[in-house]
Amino acid sequence: MVAPLAVDIDGTLSRPDRSIDSRVLDVLREWDAPVVVATGKALPYPVALCQFVGVPERVIAENGGVAYVDDELFYLGDRDAAAAVREAFADEGFDLGWGDADLVNRWRETELAVNREQPLDVLTALADEYGLSVVDTGFAYHVKAAEPSKGAALAVVAEELGYEPGDFAAVGDSENDVELFEAAGESYAVANADDAAKAAADAVLDASNADGFLEATRRIRGE
Repeated sequence: MVAPLAVDIDGTLSRPDRSIDSRVLDVLREWDAPVVVATGKALPYPVALCQFVGVPERVIAENGGVAYVDDELFYLGDRDAAAAVREAFADEGFDLGWGDADLVNRWRETELAVNREQPLDVLTALADEYGLSVVDTGFAYHVKAAEPSKGAALAVVAEELGYEPGDFAAVGDSENDVELFEAAGESYAVANADDAAKAAADAVLDASNADGFLEATRRIRGE
């Protein structure tokens, strides 16, 4: 029996340019246990990925702020506080850094993602005022409630699927995967992972990005 899988997207299923490596698609599709896509992206992105891969839509989005499994949505983040920080950041004269369309935040519901070129000190001070924290995923600054995490959301999703969080194997690359690694029974950081993820993982892989993910799946299967 292979372990159910919880996997990040950016930096884990992707190439260095953040495009999805096509080799991972069949691995996910053919996995002989539930697959949960756990990401900092807004909900439509992991849902779409599951649809294109051809696996059931079991996802953790917004760093644990939202989870979706078996046609049920779970909101674990603080929508109102994130919206307030956005308004306060604009009052300070800053935008989120993604252009007018802002596809990064357009469908985001429980947190705020800010371009890393924006001032972190201002953003952190405002987040503190509203009782939120800032997580640097390497792709964006995420303003979120302290309690929700990928690990806490995995507990919710696992229960819905009839598993314990410790039954899962997790693969990721970033600070926002630390709690996921702590919740899972076994965890793997790809070689391009940040220091926090590497310290939290049970194993640090030799290969980076999607190559690292493929290495992890071979280990999980005992190959």
